[in-house]
Amino acid sequence: MDNGFDIFLWLIFPYICLTIFILGHIWRYRYDKFGWTSRSSQMYESSILRWANPMFHFGILAVFLGHVMGLGIPQTWTDAAGISHSMYHFMAISVGAIAGVFTIVGFIGLLYRRRFTKAVMGATTVMDKVMYFMLGIVILGGLLNTATGAVGDYNYREGVSIWFRSIFYFSPQPELMVGAPLSFQFHAIAAIALFALWPFTRLVHVFTAPLGYLFRPYIVYRSRDAHEGSRAHRRGWDKVDTIPRRRK
Repeated sequence: MDNGFDIFLWLIFPYICLTIFILGHIWRYRYDKFGWTSRSSQMYESSILRWANPMFHFGILAVFLGHVMGLGIPQTWTDAAGISHSMYHFMAISVGAIAGVFTIVGFIGLLYRRRFTKAVMGATTVMDKVMYFMLGIVILGGLLNTATGAVGDYNYREGVSIWFRSIFYFSPQPELMVGAPLSFQFHAIAAIALFALWPFTRLVHVFTAPLGYLFRPYIVYRSRDAHEGSRAHRRGWDKVDTIPRRRK
């Protein structure tokens, strides 16, 4: 591979983005702890958020787990487990399509809510807009690959997946991405760029998920007794005696 642009795109650029991803989170945590938040806007609008937020988050979680399996687990392992390529391909396309639909519908709902709810739009920062734009590109690129994968014959586990793992082995094989279909190249570049943007957006809240809520004890709310002690309960409209009474 003699093309310098390909070397930059599939060898240098990933390491630049991963370095920014790691150092950016360290910097953000040290100097912007109060900004390390999802910037919740639930108080402004909740009717759309109630269904769009869980659809997006559950969908994107399924997509993430699918990528972990598709990119992180070698094909030789699934072959050894008795999962044929055709069976794996069918599972990846079917489950990926369902997860993708959930993700895109939830994402569209969140975008609609943010754009057409005045208070939510007023709380939207420039980095929020950039983040939503990049996230939308990555999601659309993934759906495009799912659609083309259903009718195409390209096996990304013999190309993209090996290239992806080779980056973390510090033995990169950029030539594998040069021969990949354009849609896979587009999706990979957009995803890598999103990683570089990640530390400077609200996406940092992914690493501080409130897992403690799953294990904390229930909070019990008790109503106040109407007659605590010997003093009679005063109603809200009763006149308050501001003149101190003389002790006998």
